[in-house]
Amino acid sequence: MPDAATVPRTRSLTRLRAAAEHCQACDLYRDATQTVFGAGPRDAPLMLVGETPGDVEDREGRPFAGPAGRLLDRALADAGLDRDRAYVSNAVKHFRFHREGKRRIHEKPDAGQIAACRPWLRAELAAVRPRVLVVLGATAAATVLGRSFRVTEQHGQPLEWADHAAGSPLAEPGGGPPLGDTMVVATVHPSAVLRSRDRDAAYAGFVADLRAVAPLL
Repeated sequence: MPDAATVPRTRSLTRLRAAAEHCQACDLYRDATQTVFGAGPRDAPLMLVGETPGDVEDREGRPFAGPAGRLLDRALADAGLDRDRAYVSNAVKHFRFHREGKRRIHEKPDAGQIAACRPWLRAELAAVRPRVLVVLGATAAATVLGRSFRVTEQHGQPLEWADHAAGSPLAEPGGGPPLGDTMVVATVHPSAVLRSRDRDAAYAGFVADLRAVAPLL
């Protein structure tokens, strides 16, 4: 797991991003093209966290650059949120996949890989200190709010970070990021919308969850 020498004690996203390029805290770096760190302004009032980079993100080095990212951009606009004022990242910064012929198929990161990458997410949260944090999907929700949290039961509900900080894996060890009165909203990952049999209904629900964010900013 990255130690204090690997994850700089800084609020500079530039320094954090440069350090993360050399992270070998888990095995994912061996096959991934590159580290895909978060992107957006450091003073962003809104931060969104997903699961892991996909094939496009791995190749381009930018989070949410593929089909799920394009859907997220459209949903944010439909929810009245300014995409340019958001910081986006993932719980895990390297692409996990298996091959089917020439195709690289996404795989969910395991608990060890999520834990290894947790110090980077903690550092990003401490640097950005968003007013609202949106967790996209079950992996991001478990990383931020704990494994007992269920997106299906509490999606779209504004939650106070302070009420969940004690049970958050981000608080291990040595305390979590100084998020103060940050609000947290959980929703599905945009890739789940793309996979849905009723994509229109899934998209409408996704946008409805995101609309809960605007009054909090």
